[in-house]
Amino acid sequence: MTLEQKIGQFFFPAVFINDTEENIQKIERLIRDYNIGGLTFFHSRASAATNYESKKKVEFNDDSYQRLKELIIRYQKSASTPLLMSIDAEWGLAMRVEKTPQYPYAITLGALPERKIDLVYQVGKQIGLDLKSAGIHYNLAPLADINNNPNNPVIGYRSFGSNKEKVAQYALEYLRGMSDVGILGCLKHFPGHGNTSVDSHLGLPVLEENLEQLLENELVPFIKGIENQVDSIMIGHLAVPALNGGKETSATLSKNIIKSLLREKLGYDGLVISDALNMHSVSKLYETKGQLEWEAFNAGNDVLCFAENVPEGIQAILKNASPERIEASLNRIMKCKEKAGLFDNNPSPAADFDFKATSALNRKIADYCITEIKDKNSSILLFDSKNREKLAKLSVYKSIENPFFKTLENVLPSPEYAIENGNDLTETTIKEDLIPFDTILISLFVPKAKPLNKFELEDSVLEFLGQLFQTKKCILYVFGNPYALQVIPNLDYTYGIVEMYQDFTEFQESAAEQLMEDKKGKGSLPVSLTNI
Repeated sequence: MTLEQKIGQFFFPAVFINDTEENIQKIERLIRDYNIGGLTFFHSRASAATNYESKKKVEFNDDSYQRLKELIIRYQKSASTPLLMSIDAEWGLAMRVEKTPQYPYAITLGALPERKIDLVYQVGKQIGLDLKSAGIHYNLAPLADINNNPNNPVIGYRSFGSNKEKVAQYALEYLRGMSDVGILGCLKHFPGHGNTSVDSHLGLPVLEENLEQLLENELVPFIKGIENQVDSIMIGHLAVPALNGGKETSATLSKNIIKSLLREKLGYDGLVISDALNMHSVSKLYETKGQLEWEAFNAGNDVLCFAENVPEGIQAILKNASPERIEASLNRIMKCKEKAGLFDNNPSPAADFDFKATSALNRKIADYCITEIKDKNSSILLFDSKNREKLAKLSVYKSIENPFFKTLENVLPSPEYAIENGNDLTETTIKEDLIPFDTILISLFVPKAKPLNKFELEDSVLEFLGQLFQTKKCILYVFGNPYALQVIPNLDYTYGIVEMYQDFTEFQESAAEQLMEDKKGKGSLPVSLTNI
């Protein structure tokens, strides 16, 4: 390789599964002309990194998985040096690709008792096998962020929780599962994105902690990862003024954070990858094309993820970087490629994924993560009111045709009602229909996992639930992000609250069976809630 070709290996531009033929050919030229090191796959331009907050509609395509496989073969044919194919698949390929297996969010796994940590390993392993089936070698996951800020707009459900030891343990098991099937992993977002209240896709979050505080908390999972030879660490777009002489410089562009802290103080010599360089916290900083890529490389990143200026970035690095530094980064990338089997003469064929295995695993996780937040003899109350014909079931944000109600219908038969959106409160007779009942079993299907706009829980619906809690004996099952409980009024008045974390069929059926059998929930809340 020439020096320019070596530098090309540091670039991992974004590619889109559902893209135009014209754009696909542009990427093929980029691979041929600049010897880039790898690609990072996204579903489509409307769903990628900073774009997901825009008004662009994401068009779904049932053939995305097949397209992904075909594109990977096609792009590899254009490469003289095998490409390292990467994707962000924290909860499985389904995060980016339709009709593929989806696993529970990290927050759900964080609810599992530590004796069931093997289930976290199994999730990592299954995700690894799914990625392998598509031709992906490198998962930009899991998060090592400790979610100790309930108002965090972007980490939340993606973190294993607020306990540093548990986050470290569970992240390592997830990584071990992937590694055992030959998939590279990544701890992110160094030095810790949990205690922030700004979304780094859109602005620059600032961590106010000093080094001593970071070593005590945020850095613990990363240190454990380094001790266990983690494949790579992703640097977050967040500022830590205490480590930068008071300046609010993004960690991705900070020698103090990457070179002094991560490399020298913590002794990490593995691959360092930047967070996506198109994110607004850094993408608008430099007018000259290629300067951002140089600044990120100069700060200590080996891989420039979602680099948008490949030719200019290569020239900027060629002009400014020392040959020793180029060789050091190249060696780290080649070591990862070797580990991922890119240079194997007879790679082992990958099997297609197994939806049955995914479902069985998800059901086990559901059984062990059920979290009883509050219980005033809920089961006795429900069966007593059913016998008196004073029980109603209310589904919020899903129709009555849901697996939770279906599983309960033979053992706990009662009239069923649904509020599928706020309009149902004014356009139907639901308020009047519920008057005769003194006990209500409520299944709340939280519309969104992100806290933006109160998880898209409408004010009218929240107000109605608050009134119900005060006037009826209510048992609330929450299928979704537990942080949603913080925006629900009058929870003190409820008789029971059970947190289920996901709305998967397996989780709904598990919840119903636990209720019918009056079993104690085995899970525990992985985060602190302000109103519970």
